[in-house]
Amino acid sequence: MIDQVTIDRVVETAQGQIVDVVSEFVSLKKRGSNYLGHCPFHNEKTPSFIVSPYRGIFKCFGCGKGGNAVHFLMEHEQISFVEAIKHLGQKFNIPVEEKDVSPELMQVKNERESMMVATSFAQKFFERSLFETDEGQSIGLSYFRNRGFRDDIIKKFQLGYSPEQRDAFTQEALKNSFKIEFLEKTGLTIVKDDYKADRFRGRVMFPIHNLTGKAIAFGGRILKTDAKTAKYLNSPESEIYHKSRILYGIYQAKQEIVREDKCYLVEGYTDVISMHQAGITNVVASSGTALTQDQIRLIARFTPNITVLYDGDPAGIKASLRGIDLILEEGMNVKVMLLPNGEDPDSFSRKMNAEELRSYIRKNETDFIKFKTSLLLEDAKNDPIKRATLIQDIVRTISTIPEPITRSVYVKECSVLLNVGEDVLYSELAKIKQQKIEQYNKTGYKPIDISNTPKQLIANSFTTQNPFEIEEREVLRYLVRYGNYPLQFGENDSITISVGEFIVNELKQDDLQSTNEIHNRLLELFANAHNKGLITTSSDRFFINHQDFEVSQLATDLISKPYQLSKIHHKFGTVKKEEDALPEIVPKVVLELKNKKVMSIIDENHKKIKIAQDNRNDEELLSLMKEHQKWLNIKKELANLLGNRIIVK
Repeated sequence: MIDQVTIDRVVETAQGQIVDVVSEFVSLKKRGSNYLGHCPFHNEKTPSFIVSPYRGIFKCFGCGKGGNAVHFLMEHEQISFVEAIKHLGQKFNIPVEEKDVSPELMQVKNERESMMVATSFAQKFFERSLFETDEGQSIGLSYFRNRGFRDDIIKKFQLGYSPEQRDAFTQEALKNSFKIEFLEKTGLTIVKDDYKADRFRGRVMFPIHNLTGKAIAFGGRILKTDAKTAKYLNSPESEIYHKSRILYGIYQAKQEIVREDKCYLVEGYTDVISMHQAGITNVVASSGTALTQDQIRLIARFTPNITVLYDGDPAGIKASLRGIDLILEEGMNVKVMLLPNGEDPDSFSRKMNAEELRSYIRKNETDFIKFKTSLLLEDAKNDPIKRATLIQDIVRTISTIPEPITRSVYVKECSVLLNVGEDVLYSELAKIKQQKIEQYNKTGYKPIDISNTPKQLIANSFTTQNPFEIEEREVLRYLVRYGNYPLQFGENDSITISVGEFIVNELKQDDLQSTNEIHNRLLELFANAHNKGLITTSSDRFFINHQDFEVSQLATDLISKPYQLSKIHHKFGTVKKEEDALPEIVPKVVLELKNKKVMSIIDENHKKIKIAQDNRNDEELLSLMKEHQKWLNIKKELANLLGNRIIVK
């Protein structure tokens, strides 16, 4: 592991030289105190990508990406934090050495490195066998060329051939001083007592790469017709390869996925390769396995937009519907395109060029939920029991979508497609939501009784976003930007507390948790770092340089917004510098947030009181009225503290 002193030195140096770092990848022009260029993370005609040397950050006002130099390198090159630190250390001539770790960790590290070296050697061996041996050329290369693959595409994906001889690869690896234990652990060699044999002998080879382009596993296709032998054979799970966490072609596709802001998902190796040859390079494959959450999150690192390309097999489509529900759960946008009968992405992509293929996909791709609804409707026909099951299935899919507004849009559309009232769909959604609440809160939680709740109220519960987002972000802006600035209160300014401490203490004492988890994380990070004395420079640098990319991104976003005087600033007249008015402004923005939350509670109580009145539940009504009066008193106190100004929602 790299020691923290070295990390801090690299980060600070890179932050001061961020223009130099970004300029390696983006053409920048000076605009005032900042630099302007076209964003490398999405297509844009008008430049909206800003680099601020003063703050040491980049920010795109088009796609929203932002952070420091380390995060730029991680995002652009899709490398890990440690790899980015090593790259920047080399760039700025800062020695980056990894400290000694425990013998156990060192053994694991050495094993992983040995396995990576073994798979890299294997990839080169298979590639040489394909191009440089008579057997490889006559069998393997002939197969690829007969499939229509050009040599440049074969080399791009580092395709190869494993000789028919039982242990050709194993013998070559042992000659080059590779230990048999690592050949066995990577699955390249099968060992039984004294018997040693190549796993992939007599097959054309498809290397599987990780994000940095290193071969970590293989898929091998046999060319002989043998009913007893599997057509495709894959590397087993190992320390360096977990098939549920990787996608075939992700290394070759990642930058184009970012540029196009879209990923095409297909099934097999040759589907990916054929589409690349046709000019469509933002495509990956699940390699015939059921789509997993880790694979979906891997795509989500590059884009929220996925189009799944299916051949015309209805059974295969229905079997994969659950995987697409998982994509929706991650908040991603999913479309589906059915290829013509008898076609798969491999065969279909050979019939047109890149622009024709893109145009065809754009015209024929369908929103997934509409597609699923139509597919199941066709299957249900006029059977009422099947239709009822279909409605439950579709509602269950809609319920997986985390974004409330998106859910409400789908409810409207599915109401029309299914010829079912929106209130029925919302009622089903509410039932599913209640089931999830009961599942995740098995102890110490009383489920909400929604049996008598008006239908409109149920609908609203699925369409309300965080109502305090604006106020919370304003409070966090002061935390990030001025966290370690002193505030003085009391007679003769006898009490001194930092802006960050004040904000954290005020929110903590009223237990004001946000529904936006990253907002809570920022507050917790500041509190922990402040208690440990880790914020020695400006607090914005602490957040911008944080290793958690989400934290850095939010901090960058908060301080990148052009400063505008809010309503509460006008009370103090013209302020030349924002920091001059912090003792007045910071308490006010915290009170603004508290007041908004109190107003929300009062509104909710109004609704509960109305329900109790409708149900003639006098005991509950009395209890609610007492509670309501308490919150009205708090509202009055806040109004006085805010200068008799009630904030309108």
